[in-house]
Amino acid sequence: MNKKILIADHLHPLFKEEAEKMGFECHDMPLISREETLATIHEYAIIAIRTKFQIDAQLIDAGKNLKIIARAGAGMDNVDENYAHSKGIKCINAPEGNRDAVAEHVIGMLLSLLNNLRTADAEVRQGIWDREGNRGWELKGKTLAIIGYGNNGMMLARKLSGFELKIIAYDKYKTGFSDAFAQEVSMEQVVKEADILSFHIPLNRETRQLFNDEYLFHFKKPIVLLNASRGEIVNTKTVLKGLESGKIYAAGLDVLEVEKFPALAEQEWFKELAESKKVLLSPHIAGWTHESYRKISEVLAQKLQALLSEF
Repeated sequence: MNKKILIADHLHPLFKEEAEKMGFECHDMPLISREETLATIHEYAIIAIRTKFQIDAQLIDAGKNLKIIARAGAGMDNVDENYAHSKGIKCINAPEGNRDAVAEHVIGMLLSLLNNLRTADAEVRQGIWDREGNRGWELKGKTLAIIGYGNNGMMLARKLSGFELKIIAYDKYKTGFSDAFAQEVSMEQVVKEADILSFHIPLNRETRQLFNDEYLFHFKKPIVLLNASRGEIVNTKTVLKGLESGKIYAAGLDVLEVEKFPALAEQEWFKELAESKKVLLSPHIAGWTHESYRKISEVLAQKLQALLSEF
């Protein structure tokens, strides 16, 4: 029985340790290339990966003995799940592992934007003492709308519950999910009530460029925009136009349509985005803490344990 695992990315050592306890033979090769993977994947029953390359039809076809694709993270946009399932391959991921990290990062961005912390810090360092220009806004009494009420959206609502704001949530694929932390609402209510909008949805055909000019047009109040899901969900030019028109008060973006340099610097919108005092940027690190690195591997190992009967 084939119980070989290819660890094709940098995963916390815990995953390998736990898998070996289950009797798996782990080949820890975080530097392996896609070409090398294509040449050897037929030897393995499981491939574990983060975001290094696409697990597409070509790679799945090459994996003649694949039974499980293990994605060390939340999103599955670099895995062709439908094709994998059609081949009888199970896909597992670990959104539970980084939900605390994502929620805390989003809250940090939100508090920083509302209190002008980046601008105030820079000004003080430059000898400017401007209290009035950096007067902030309180969360209490505001309405935060969460788009996507899965692991990350739910955890954000839970962690924000002590701030005494109203939290509403819309999820196209779920109903009846109101709980002690968020109230399920329609999209019509979101655009009417939201002061703050936070995205926690996967990237797919329906969500790509979801936040565009038409989407923003329907909001009745200026919003603080937060995105720690996938960059391609939000149209950056729409964000810049919204900031200029006042439809967007501020934006916290952990993810962008194009990520990493030099490609990011080559985008026509990057200079304006980077120079805006109303924008806070981070390099796709919302779910990437010291704790989440380990927790993701823990969750992945637990889900592998639940599938032991497959071997």
